Amino acid sequence: MAVVFTLLLLWGGDRTQAQVRDFTWQNRDVGADDRAFILAFNRLMDWASVAEHLKIEPPLEGKASWSGRRFAYTLTQPIPYGQTFKVSLEDAVSVPQGKPIKPFQGQFRSRDRVLVYLGSGVEEGRLILYNLTLQQKTFLSPPNLRVFDFQPYPAGDRILFSAGERGEQMGFDPQLYTVTTGLYFNAPETPRRQPRPVGEIALILDNSEYQNLRFQLANDGSKIVVQRVNRLQPADSSLWLLDENFQPRRLNQAAAGDFRIAPDNQHLIIAQGQGLAIVPLEPGNGKSDFDFLPQYGMVLDFSRDGRQVAAVKFNPNFSRSLYVVDIFGEHRELLTINGSIIAGQFDPKGEFLYAILTRIEGEGEGNYREVPYLALFDLKTKELFKLKDFDPQQELYLSLAPDGRTLAVDYVEGREIPDEVDNSDLYSETAPLNPSPSALAELPTDPQVSPPPPPQLPPQQHQIWLFPLELNQDKIVVGMPEPLAPGLQARWLP
Repeated sequence: MAVVFTLLLLWGGDRTQAQVRDFTWQNRDVGADDRAFILAFNRLMDWASVAEHLKIEPPLEGKASWSGRRFAYTLTQPIPYGQTFKVSLEDAVSVPQGKPIKPFQGQFRSRDRVLVYLGSGVEEGRLILYNLTLQQKTFLSPPNLRVFDFQPYPAGDRILFSAGERGEQMGFDPQLYTVTTGLYFNAPETPRRQPRPVGEIALILDNSEYQNLRFQLANDGSKIVVQRVNRLQPADSSLWLLDENFQPRRLNQAAAGDFRIAPDNQHLIIAQGQGLAIVPLEPGNGKSDFDFLPQYGMVLDFSRDGRQVAAVKFNPNFSRSLYVVDIFGEHRELLTINGSIIAGQFDPKGEFLYAILTRIEGEGEGNYREVPYLALFDLKTKELFKLKDFDPQQELYLSLAPDGRTLAVDYVEGREIPDEVDNSDLYSETAPLNPSPSALAELPTDPQVSPPPPPQLPPQQHQIWLFPLELNQDKIVVGMPEPLAPGLQARWLP
């Protein structure tokens, strides 16, 4: 009987209808690091017909590829956050029979648009989560704690923060805590989990024997480096490493300046005088891809793929130069200025760099002031576009959303974008400056449409503003900033 069945199968062929057997993003929460989904089929397909009939709503730009019975769709732009997507496939045919596929329907969603920040005004010192997708605001820290600094974990489920008890005599003497956000994004190809309740706080490093100063969380969340000072011997200042179980271990490394963990999560970059030191966190970690960094004085940001770094060089004439350097050792100078280079962040594709710079106004000791402004660099052309001036002498912080579509900046009060920009801070022509944003960065200029005036804020109360960004092929369109909430140091969850 088996022989007869086999003969019939060989004569008539496998008449099983072609269908999708697996969709890697089905009912998953997709983030900016998820670049491609795979459709697995039970038969070989005419891949040109699959690519032609595959539909994604809302549309996502991407490229198709295939191997064996697997079809991959790779996004060419980071997925926009806060949306639900539907995937359908009909009328594609198998080979060699050319039979139509069984219709397929799938869906997935992107992660929520979520900001975490420190409160301002009456909410001063509180750690706050703002879910823009759900329009929900949540206090993560209790009123008795004053939060000084924080960093999100890569899964978005926890926040690492330093805080001290509020009190009349309270100074800077923080302990390190973690707090749950109430979020858990079920990423593709990971075990499904339910989120833990919001606001669960755990003390991970106390201040009984050591004062805790700066800290840095590794990109993968596997380790924390903390600068600590011995209470009995104040001259004893060193770095400590906390593993995933939060067990502290002293490193034989002092740090008087800033430090950060490299993208490989195995090396530490430490500011030392006019240069940077690259040291392994564990013996035998080997050479770092960024061993050339000692000639620079400060690291601003690493690109998402870890292949580029934005660094600042301090020059003998007290000017500062901004460079982008890749792991192949190519050093590209973007500009040299007589002001300060405060912050910088790559866009998700590593093609643009947002920066906060300052220019010097006035002459003579005590008669000058630093005026900060927001700028955008095209790293291919080295063009610089000044986007917005801010009031002088204020601290600013920027954070680009993981999908590259919103820039958060906090400041007290900013002037409107001027008709003409001041170029006097540029020392060289390494970054030619357009007098107004054009093909790369555009701002609304319709005289018939005036944006509503910003709300009047109490003096010195920081406000978080959101700059909407539209990604159009090889350019970025920058919209008018919109106020979100009183606060500062806003950071997007990954």
